[in-house]
Amino acid sequence: MKKIGVFMLTLLSVLMLTACGKNERAAKDSYPEIEQSGELVIGLDDTFAPMSYRDDQGEIVGFDVDLAKAVAQKLDLKVTFQAIDWSMKETELNAGNIDLIWNGYTITDERKEKVAFSIPYLDNTQAIIVLKDSPIQTKIELKQKIVAAQQSSSAVDAVNHDKDLAADQLKELLQYPSNNDVFNDLEAKRSEAAVADEVLARYYIQLKGESKYRILTDHFGKEEYGVGIRKSDKKLKEKVDQALTELKEDGSYQKIYQKWFGE
Repeated sequence: MKKIGVFMLTLLSVLMLTACGKNERAAKDSYPEIEQSGELVIGLDDTFAPMSYRDDQGEIVGFDVDLAKAVAQKLDLKVTFQAIDWSMKETELNAGNIDLIWNGYTITDERKEKVAFSIPYLDNTQAIIVLKDSPIQTKIELKQKIVAAQQSSSAVDAVNHDKDLAADQLKELLQYPSNNDVFNDLEAKRSEAAVADEVLARYYIQLKGESKYRILTDHFGKEEYGVGIRKSDKKLKEKVDQALTELKEDGSYQKIYQKWFGE
């Protein structure tokens, strides 16, 4: 019993020290510690193809994954990808559990209150997707329709803040944990339209068959992707911005872009 008691006290001490270390890291510029450890921990949604998802071998791959690896190489750091609950992304970052949010993370004013952003690295729109034979042709026709989107996503924010179509004019805005669920819901006709990042929507449509879906000309707004960084991490932001700029200047960014999106 005495040995068990000593073990439990030791374990509790280790957990407390680990938690304290993470909290301290989150409260100050953590780049010196990151540089010393040689590791950059990136939080992401591992179902968000083609930005980051698991391939047939279970490896996390995607446009953002390749770009993050290229940035880490510029910084002479090893990168570790950590799948997180996307609805808890800012909490994970600010608790010090991850160093960056990097996963088709849309820059919004609301998110700027919680995190700092890198320079934008990709343009996007919040696309409206319907089945090919749907009679819906315009955004305004979504009135009194059931629409699906990923929970805690910029798609939900875009619908809720749209100037042309108030969210309460929809019959219902269904929210699912992943975009896989969103597209499955649309295909099963439980919803009549879906809202998602255009880069993701086009990738899904390419995989599932272009004869099944249609993207409307109307959308819920243009936006930009950025990397989420703790506000205290000014040095890390400076380093990430510099690396992204260099990758665009030396042509590496374009090669990664062409690999995932073509010309």
